[in-house]
Amino acid sequence: MLRAALASRLLIDLRTSGCLLRPAPAAAASASESANHRRYCRRNMPMMLFASTSLNSSNRSINSKSSAQWRNHESILHLQHPWIYQSLRNFHRDQCYHATATANSSNANLKDVIVPPYEKNNSSDNSNGLNVPEDGPPRTSVLMELTDRVGALHDVLRYFWKYDVNITRIESRIKQNRSIFDFFVDFHGQVGDTNIDALLRQLQGMTDKLLVLDEKEVHWFPRHISELDLIANRTLDAGVDLEADHPGFHDINYRQRRAKLAELALNHRMHHEIPHTEYTKEEVETWGLVWDTMEDLWAKYACKEYKKSMKLMKEHCNYHRDAIPQLSSISSFLRQQTNFRLRPVAGLISSRDFLNGLAFRTFFCTQYIRHPSKPLYTPEPDICHELLGHVPMFVDRDFCDFSQEIGLASLGASEEDVLKLARCYWHSVEFGLCKEDGKHKAYGAGLLSSFGELEYACKERGPDDENEDRPEIKPWDPAVAAMQDFPITTYQPVYFLADSLADAKVKMRKYCENLPRPFFALYNAQTETVHIDRPVRRAVGAPSSE
Repeated sequence: MLRAALASRLLIDLRTSGCLLRPAPAAAASASESANHRRYCRRNMPMMLFASTSLNSSNRSINSKSSAQWRNHESILHLQHPWIYQSLRNFHRDQCYHATATANSSNANLKDVIVPPYEKNNSSDNSNGLNVPEDGPPRTSVLMELTDRVGALHDVLRYFWKYDVNITRIESRIKQNRSIFDFFVDFHGQVGDTNIDALLRQLQGMTDKLLVLDEKEVHWFPRHISELDLIANRTLDAGVDLEADHPGFHDINYRQRRAKLAELALNHRMHHEIPHTEYTKEEVETWGLVWDTMEDLWAKYACKEYKKSMKLMKEHCNYHRDAIPQLSSISSFLRQQTNFRLRPVAGLISSRDFLNGLAFRTFFCTQYIRHPSKPLYTPEPDICHELLGHVPMFVDRDFCDFSQEIGLASLGASEEDVLKLARCYWHSVEFGLCKEDGKHKAYGAGLLSSFGELEYACKERGPDDENEDRPEIKPWDPAVAAMQDFPITTYQPVYFLADSLADAKVKMRKYCENLPRPFFALYNAQTETVHIDRPVRRAVGAPSSE
């Protein structure tokens, strides 16, 4: 079930007017129009319960009349604090529509969403055999601009029942002047159909602005969690072909071990249990040395969320110095706590593919370990970095929501925006700092797995430390971080400091909302599917199905 990854959005607008709950045709309406109205209400009444009944954003409570109407509709809504989830039945076509919502009372932005369900795709272009979302019959998406007044939305929607057009989604977004709303509406049919053309002509005169949204061509992105298998193996570094300056480059045994672990990752599939990995004595000793070096530093410099999570990892995931924990048990525990999971990969993957995985609350995780000749150094992410740096933070819900926010924004994004999001990720999830009792604490994995840089970034410096190199600390601002380049082989010259993890999440969400995204994406955890708010073609950079 969707948690608070979109907590600042109210995706289902609960208003008090009630005028839209049972919109009646005009008194002078013909018998055929009345029949159309009854048929439309049977089909779309559940959807209309979620639609905005008034455009007055100041009133967000539910009065007794509205509550009684909900009860009379056989518990259409399930209210589950702090999120709302309900599957709706389309009686006319016998299909389900899922509505998911989260609300933040401090945010006046009001949005209404009805999204299609996950269905098995039996279309001919589903050559990879994966169960991915079925687009269904042709759909049209329009953007309507309406001025705030009671009944404005009802006056527009009545033309949908008049022309027998089935709405599949409606979403509202308040504009800056707060008296005008943009409504994004998806419905079955396409321009050229007689009833659709007639509907559009009517809407043209009813709205302040009407735009038909064309299908947009975007970078390929996964729609169902099973499609992560198509990108998990697109490694930039296969885990075996080491660079000449790698400590294990001349070690044949080490390279063979890396090849074996890479093969396990390449053969893994989502929803299969992660195989048990038997680590060698030498590998466990390397792990233990890293653990011993970092443990006192975590107590001194790690954020409170990390320390709380590490305690839980020790209790539930066999975290200790004398054994490398298994990804399978860790992934199961994370799913219970925050609905995050691990997916093994053979090596480094592109920023786009990696961030896309976060949209599904999935972290691509390596399984190999650094070379024993340099146990406190690694030129690439290894299992010490993943399990000691990243994983404990995935027990914290704010951090998980923050990570997913970046992931959702990366879906279908331009190369320029993916680069911006990757920089934000680097300066937060990898090397982020937060305030705690007036001190700087680390929540970034690159710091929490590096004994030297953790102290360098968090150490309090006094007058006697004037000659020491000290980094520049900037307040966490995603817009600034998105433009800040970074080195990968030296300590960071700049770190970004958030007031808290919750503060980092809120600012990241606001930044993502202002990106010129090709669509708005919503993750449905029940179906493990990403729903988008307008038709697109995933045409650029599609992965091989082999």
